[in-house]
Amino acid sequence: MNKKMRIYHRYLGFFLAGIMAVYALSGIVLIFRNTDFLKQENQYTKSIPADTKTEMLGRELGIKNLKVTKTEEGIMYFKGGEFNTQTGEATYTKKELPFVLDKMVHLHKANSDRPLFFLNIFFGLSLLFFVISSFWMFTPKSSVFKKGVYFTLAGLAFALIIIFV
Repeated sequence: MNKKMRIYHRYLGFFLAGIMAVYALSGIVLIFRNTDFLKQENQYTKSIPADTKTEMLGRELGIKNLKVTKTEEGIMYFKGGEFNTQTGEATYTKKELPFVLDKMVHLHKANSDRPLFFLNIFFGLSLLFFVISSFWMFTPKSSVFKKGVYFTLAGLAFALIIIFV
């Protein structure tokens, strides 16, 4: 059992090395999602129905929490753009991550509505397997194993402290 577990651990680790790199990078980028770090400003022009209500404007343009600051002469102004209620034309700017980083972040945040959510489940289960299989790397009577258990308990305690403090 020990030998098989070590073999599975090793080759699954090699297989997942690239996926782990993507998740690590996208996780770091997600930490800064409330800032403009690495984001580029993009200009958009979009035609939407002229009778679009203020409440629906953000959804139509793909802008979360859109608030109209003023309306005058048939033009609604909002942060970063405007919407002409007579022609239905909206011009606005959005700050977005570069294409590759944006795709990586969307993979990281995939939920059950997205087709790649199975990859997230597979990745999570693989990480759980790594946790369990790491206890088969050394014999339980060895000093390395005993120290490993202490480090595991310390890591678990640290995670619980971070969660609840």
